[in-house]
Amino acid sequence: MRFKQLQWSWHKIKKYRFAYIFILPTVLGMLTLHLIPIVQGIYMSFLNLSQFTLDKYLGAPFVWFKNYYDVLINTRSPIRIGLFDAARNTVIYTVVVTFGTLLLGMLVALMVNREFRGKGFIRTLFLFPWVVPTYVTGLLWGFMWQRGVGIINIILVDILHLLPSKPFWLIGPNTIWAIIIPTIWRYWPFSMLLLLAGMQSIPEELYEAADIDGASGWRKFWEITFPLLRPVWSILILFGLIFNVYSFNIVIMMFGFGAGFPGEWGDLLMTNIFRNSFMQWNFGAGAAASVILMLTMILIVNVWFYFYKKAEEETR
Repeated sequence: MRFKQLQWSWHKIKKYRFAYIFILPTVLGMLTLHLIPIVQGIYMSFLNLSQFTLDKYLGAPFVWFKNYYDVLINTRSPIRIGLFDAARNTVIYTVVVTFGTLLLGMLVALMVNREFRGKGFIRTLFLFPWVVPTYVTGLLWGFMWQRGVGIINIILVDILHLLPSKPFWLIGPNTIWAIIIPTIWRYWPFSMLLLLAGMQSIPEELYEAADIDGASGWRKFWEITFPLLRPVWSILILFGLIFNVYSFNIVIMMFGFGAGFPGEWGDLLMTNIFRNSFMQWNFGAGAAASVILMLTMILIVNVWFYFYKKAEEETR
């Protein structure tokens, strides 16, 4: 039986050998760009690799799981200090940004899915935040959040008089919102585009039948639009979880490209790992933290796919 399976597999390889030859460069490129750095990062996580041993990378002391102990348990470890604050901020940031971009993208997609004058221009205008590079977004919003001269405080306090005094946005508990809002502003057009494409693929006959039955707009959305967009928003949630957990550019540019510290309520896991690895030269512990984060995300993604597949099977 096993011999027949091997024979069948070899026959398939021979039959599609030209296809395999064409995809071979891509496979080799993916292995070079992804697999080798992952293996290297795992190897580094078992080394005492710091500014004192960096010159002898291959010969750095092998410390087994000490770096993992320092990251997770040792409260006196430099990389352990502030790591759980960064983890808390990352969870809040990821959840709010993921569902914030999805909600805003859904609302705008519903608006531009109608026929009105200037529809093409409005759609193009809405794509502007997505076109702006991420590092530019971080710089611009960093200036906008300034307490004294920032445009946000000027609008909220001096023009609209919504607040009695100008608050600090880049210091203290407000910092988490100072990084969440620019990220939602940056990424909601992507959600809008995918949701809009999904809406335009829904047959008009379903809405016409609902109109005949006297269904309201909300009823049509809840019974037709929302269920049929389920594959789109499911993928958007998954991509949002992955991208936002690994978010880096906006925060690092807003706080001086590593020279500044986002604080207790602004530090994320990636900025924490970057600062401890490249500013304090503690590469072994930084690699251990990265491996832990990677394994956590692999677990989350697999759990997500399990429940998504189960839900799809139940709806069939």
